[in-house]
Formats: sequence, C-alpha cells, structure tokens
Amino acid sequence: MQNLLNAFRSGRHAATLILLVATLLAGGCSSLRFPGVFRIDVGQGNLITKEMVDKLRVGMTPRQVEYVMGSPMVADTFHPNRWDYIYSLETGKGIQIQNQLTLFFNNERLARIDTSRYKDPEQLRNDLLQQMGLPVPPSENKDQDKATPNTEAPNPPAQNAEA
Repeated sequence: MQNLLNAFRSGRHAATLILLVATLLAGGCSSLRFPGVFRIDVGQGNLITKEMVDKLRVGMTPRQVEYVMGSPMVADTFHPNRWDYIYSLETGKGIQIQNQLTLFFNNERLARIDTSRYKDPEQLRNDLLQQMGLPVPPSENKDQDKATPNTEAPNPPAQNAEA
C-alpha cells in the first residue's frame, strides 16, 4: 500500500488513476439507480395515433404522407423509399414500450403500409400497465354503445294506487 501511495505521489500513475476513477464515475451515472432519486419518463420519436394511420391511403404522395404523419423518425439514405415512424417510451422505472409504423414508396407514391409492429395507443397503454403490474381497465369503445341495441324492456307506467 505504501508503494502505491509513493508511486501516486511521484506522479507516474496519477493520470492513469484519475482517468480510471473518472471513467468509473461517469459510467456509473447511467446504470445505477439510487433509492429515492426520481427519474423522469422519456418519450422519443413520432407519436403515432390511430387517426393518423386511418388517414393513410395507398397512392398518397410523400408530401401528403408527411402532412398526415409528420417527418419520419428514420429516413434511411440507403433505402429512400422506406420511411420508419418509431415511438419509444422508457419510464423512470426502466419499463420500455415501442411502437413502429413503416411506409414504403414506389414511384413517389405510397405503395405499402407495414403495421406488423404497430399498436394503437390503447394497446400501448395496456402493455405499459401490464408491465408495471397494474390492472388493465376494460376497453373503452365508445362506438359499441351506439351499435348495441337496447334489449331491456321499457319500464311500465306507474300504476295509480287510488284507481
């Protein structure tokens, strides 16, 4: 131990030791989760709503698609006819969800919409709640109430007790 302190005092290993300590401290900031420290939820990318996807039509121009969806998160230089819309969310507790929609163009027209990795926002919310161990609420389908006919018998008129 004394030899180590003498070597450090002489300056031979001082720079190496300082660099090692700085690297360990900087690397530990992102991976350690200190108790009681609040970490924010971080959402990145394009938020993809069901309404936006419903407006997409094969044959649209890139400008029309960009008007509906916004700029793509990933516009690949090697595949200019492929646009990727990606949204990811990492909660402060480290839970991650991701949503992706890929669009393919041919001759400056939308040729194909790949929804294989797309989830509507309600399904994303349910996935997040399930990963957090919270109960998933029942589906909130507002159109279902309109489509379901009322099968209950109407209430009979009140009988007059004096009659």
